[in-house]
Amino acid sequence: MRLVVVSDSHGDRDILVQLQAHYQGQDVTFLHCGDSELRQDDAVFEQMAGVEGNMDWHDQFPDKVMLSIEQQRILMTHGHLYGVNFGLTNLLLAGQAEDANLIFYGHTHQLACATHEGILMLNPGSISQPRGQFQKIGGTYAVVDVSEQAYEVQYYNRDFEAVERLKFKFNR
Repeated sequence: MRLVVVSDSHGDRDILVQLQAHYQGQDVTFLHCGDSELRQDDAVFEQMAGVEGNMDWHDQFPDKVMLSIEQQRILMTHGHLYGVNFGLTNLLLAGQAEDANLIFYGHTHQLACATHEGILMLNPGSISQPRGQFQKIGGTYAVVDVSEQAYEVQYYNRDFEAVERLKFKFNR
């Protein structure tokens, strides 16, 4: 299973269209972790699940989405309602309560991935307004490959090029 995870595009619709075009014809699931600043009825969301971020003023997206894909349980949320700027404990507890094995979030504009008690927690960073240590990359998204043996995470820049130093493998 391959997941393309993006967040915090902040009105940059073109990058989402380009992202979908780049992976056209491939067996991927597109996920947006909020702050798209687009309406839920925008055509980009015909192929992409999304959640409400703190900058999405339309109140059309859900605050969180639970997805079951190929025996994987995915909790996706923006993160602001779980206080992710101050730690991931509340988000981890929410994921455990939902029996999730993958938790995707945004809000901080900083990429991050780690496993906690067998659960992959991932922030793809901001595709349009990055912050923090990897800000100079100019925006990131993540591709997550899930197999029975491992979670493999590769971060990409806005030109769809793999950022080699941002490749991670977590055994399951």
